[in-house]
Amino acid sequence: MIAALRDVGVDYPRGPALGPFSLAVGEGEIVALVGPSGCGKSTAMRLLAGLEAPTRGQVVRAPGRGETAVVFQAPTLAPWLTARANAALPLELAGTSRAEAARRADLALARVGLAGTEGARPAQLSGGMAMRVSLARALTTEPKLLLLDEPFAALDEITRRALADDVLRLWADTRPAIVFVTHNVEEAVYMASRVVVMTRGPGRTAGEVAVDGPLPRPPGFRTTEGFRACVETVSQALAQGMSQGLAA
Repeated sequence: MIAALRDVGVDYPRGPALGPFSLAVGEGEIVALVGPSGCGKSTAMRLLAGLEAPTRGQVVRAPGRGETAVVFQAPTLAPWLTARANAALPLELAGTSRAEAARRADLALARVGLAGTEGARPAQLSGGMAMRVSLARALTTEPKLLLLDEPFAALDEITRRALADDVLRLWADTRPAIVFVTHNVEEAVYMASRVVVMTRGPGRTAGEVAVDGPLPRPPGFRTTEGFRACVETVSQALAQGMSQGLAA
């Protein structure tokens, strides 16, 4: 186990936002969180990232497991910095020399297919390229836990699918644990080895679905009978979870 939420609950002034909710993430595992809007998926991610503390329950981290990196829905790039400087920023803030940070940033940019754009600023990049820079920035620290909070939501379907394959290819290189939030059931099944379905807010676990098949996904995986069946199973669990939330 690399991280876990144990019976966590989060309350905001407007009322309960999450919980009780539990989640254990194994080393190198890819887990997707799906659920209706407002169920607390992003809150769970912030707890795992250490950006927020639970009102109740416990957040557990395995000791000595290295860095946690987060990629948000918006690329959140500094507009006055180049792609290289944006990707190097976490390293420089951690005390890495500027030269070494730039070298590692260039390697990360190349890994996400952006070699040759190191000097470009965010305004010169497409939405998909900007998200790749954000992903490269997360990869520079060689995280053991990578958190993706709907990073493809604002992108077109073709770009979303290409980036999903990119993330899986990058995962195969270093095998970080990945937890990502998505509203897209097909995206969840395609990218994850396990899909956790949440109820309406305050979110709880409505069900879990294991996804069989190799990672990264082979060509044509979306058309296989197993993929389609798994999508239907997750969709049914999501509908049931929404009903549970309404009845709670």
